[in-house]
Order: sequence, then C-alpha cells, then structure tokens
Amino acid sequence: MRFLHLLLPLLIASALHAAGPNVLFIMTDDYRPELASYGSPAITPNMDRLARRSVQFDRAYCQQAVCNPSRSSMLTGLRPDTLGLWNNGTHFRELKPGVMTLPLWFKQQGYTTRCVGKIFHNWHTAEKGDRRSWSADEFLHYANHGNDTPQIAGELPPNEITAPSLRNYGEVPLCECRDVPDEAYFDGRVAAEAVKVLAEVKDGPFFLAVGFWKPHAPFNAPKKYWDLYDRDKLPPLNPARPEGAPELAFHASTEVLGPVGEQVPPTPEQVAEMRHGYFANISYLDAQLGKVLDALEKSGVAENTVITFVGDHGYHLGEHSLWGKTSTFDYDARVPFMIARADGKNGGAKTDSLAELVDLFPTLVEMCGLPIPEGLEGDSLAAVVADPAVSVKPAAFTQHPRPAYFDREPEKRPKAMGYSVRTGGVRYTEWRDWLTGEVVAKELYDHRTDSAELKNRTGAPELAKEEAVAAKLLLAQFPIVKR
Repeated sequence: MRFLHLLLPLLIASALHAAGPNVLFIMTDDYRPELASYGSPAITPNMDRLARRSVQFDRAYCQQAVCNPSRSSMLTGLRPDTLGLWNNGTHFRELKPGVMTLPLWFKQQGYTTRCVGKIFHNWHTAEKGDRRSWSADEFLHYANHGNDTPQIAGELPPNEITAPSLRNYGEVPLCECRDVPDEAYFDGRVAAEAVKVLAEVKDGPFFLAVGFWKPHAPFNAPKKYWDLYDRDKLPPLNPARPEGAPELAFHASTEVLGPVGEQVPPTPEQVAEMRHGYFANISYLDAQLGKVLDALEKSGVAENTVITFVGDHGYHLGEHSLWGKTSTFDYDARVPFMIARADGKNGGAKTDSLAELVDLFPTLVEMCGLPIPEGLEGDSLAAVVADPAVSVKPAAFTQHPRPAYFDREPEKRPKAMGYSVRTGGVRYTEWRDWLTGEVVAKELYDHRTDSAELKNRTGAPELAKEEAVAAKLLLAQFPIVKR
C-alpha cells in the first residue's frame, strides 16, 4: 500500500503531462527556403496550405550546415560545440551517451513517439539510429541518398534527362527523370507509412516525426514533378564569389561535383538540369507532405495537434560558385521554419523574429504544456507563435569547420572554425585557427542592401557600429578557445 501511495502522484503527473496537444514534427533535408510562401517560384501548394495554418519564421537558421551536426543539435537542444560534434561520421551518443533528445523527452512525459523517415542522421545501418527515443522501431530512417533507386514492378521507364548527367550519385545518376509513381522513391514510401502510423497513434497523445529525404540530391523526382517547371523561367544563376571574401569561406563542392581530382566543370546545360531537378524534388516533397496533411485532417485530431515544419539546413545551387552545403553563407544557414498552433491562431502570419533550430526543443515542450528540461541552449519561441510581432533573441548563430569534412583528413581535426552571427541587419563571421583561437579572417554582409552576400564589408566605417555589436554577440556565444 505504501508503494502505491508513493506511485500514485507520479502516475497522475504523467497523465497530466500527456494531456497536452499532439505533435506532428516534419523535417526536410538540404532545403533552403524555396517555397511559394517565402516568395520562391517553387510550386508548393501543400506547404502553402501549411503556411496558412502556421506562423512562418522568415529569418530562421541552422547551427551547422551539414546533416548530422544540425540534426543532433536540433534534437538535443545543444549547440555543436557543446556536443563536440561537427561532422557526419560521429554519433552524438558516442560523445554524450545519456543526453536527452526531443522525442525521448516527450516519450518520458507519456507520449507515444514514432519516427518515419530520416530524423536523426541516416547512419546507413539500423544499429545507429536512436531507438531509445521512440516507442516503436523507426521506419526508413537509415540508408544512403545514393541508394534511392526507383523501385517498381515491371519494366523501368527510360531516364528522360536531356543532358548527360554530370556524375553518378551513388547508385543513380545525379539527375534522373523517370515516369514512375511516387512510391518508387524513398519519400513516397515515407508518406505512405506516415499515413499508416498516424492512424495507429491518433488516439494520442503522440509525437510523430516524419523525415523526408528530399530535396537532397540525387535530383530524381518522378517525371510529373519535372514537368511542372519551365527551366528557362527559374531564377537566373549568379555564380559570382563575394567580393573580398576570404578563401576559408568556400569549399570544393565535392558532394555535388565529385572528388576534387575528378571534377569537371558542369556545362551550362548540366547546371540548368541540376537546378531544375532541385525544384522538381521540392514539388515531389510537397506532394508527399500533402498526403500526410490530408491524413491528419481526416483523423479528427488536427485541432489538437501542433505542427512544425523545418529544413535541417540550406543549400547552394551554384551561387557563390558553390554546390551543396557546408558554408556559413545565408544560402546554407537559412532554413524554412513554420510552427502551427493546435488552435490555428495566427495562421498565415509571418515573423521577422530571429530563430534557430536549437530553439525547437524548448518551444515544442512549452507549447505542449510540459516541463522544460534543464540545460537546453535554445530559447522558446512560444511567445512569438502567440504574437508574431514579438522577438525573443537578438541574434542567430551558425558555424562550420574547415576543411568542411575534416574527419576525412589525416589529422582528423579542423584547421579552422568559422563562427557566424546573423543580427537583424548583418551577417558577421570570424574564421578562427582551431588550435590557437586566433581570428585569421572576417566577413561582414549588409543584408539591407546585399541579401545575396556579394560584398564583404568588414572594416567599412559606415558599418563599424553594427560590426562591433555583432562581434560582441559572437564573442559572448563563442569565447576564444586555445586547444
């Protein structure tokens, strides 16, 4: 009886915690904000539909523009430097075995937590997921993007790409256009499984994470999504490097262009093909999102479900002479970011409040009325969702090492780290020697006149005050470290 007396308050507390709204957590991969609601020519009717229900953060940023560090930071609420994680080859639990994750916290508060698709990094083996965070086994959470070959019954339709593909991306051409059903590729199967799982958990409370693999390369959406676009009407490409930018700001674009020693400059037709393919991938992703939103609306629990939609980082499509991610430029750092309240209040609103992916953990916890765990490094954005005119932070921070993939180098450590701060008006970046902490290069871009970041203005007298403020914010977040 004494045991029951002690246990009863815990059971009641758990039941109360689990009484909050459900969460539909949607993540995309390599997705810069190319959505119609962000002013892009991308054809995204379902994302637009979600935007009409959500508060859209127009200035949201990742903590590092590559998959594993970004996702690990977002899902633990800790910055890459706190995790000690800056590469794709290290699992966060190798460094912090007992660290709390966003889905695990919801699970401990009485929620059923499920994972469909790529949420944590795709570790290529099932054993390196994070099974403890979920109430059941994950689905299609591990693989290689280059293994996303079309799977259909019968004869495979031909690849209708007009230009020879620049290279193979794993097992498939970098660009592929086949008249196949959505389920031929990963994301079609992710959407189908998400609909199935939603039916299983809808009696809630649930935390359902749906991780789409697109628009990450390869650019191989089914043909009908390529057909949505006239590539001649897509935004023109300006490949110019920013004037006065240090060499450390750039990288070799190996993910898209291939190993340095094997790279061949893409032809204009190949450039157009890849850019077209990225937009086709976006519309394919959008259609899969629509299937999940339809299922939520039919489930009867949409009005008791918080929805969040984010990208893990941005992407370059030839701008700044770069392809892929791994820089601190806005093209890589800025992400699509929406949060929809369960009651739909402020749906369709947009906010200029700065936001970071590390903020998602405390935000969702607060919006669901759960206790917030100690030690999180983000700020809750719940106040902004309640009033889009509110701002809760003065800056957003992004970083990236050089070499970009240092774990592939003999020394297995960075030579330099780029630390970047985005304020309301500028982006300021310091490149610091990894061992000494010495600042070896700086960048400053005035976003009021140069949103494409085409001229480094560090040292400009007219921006001296803003540069000093940004430098102070950066130093407070990232003190100089000697290793």
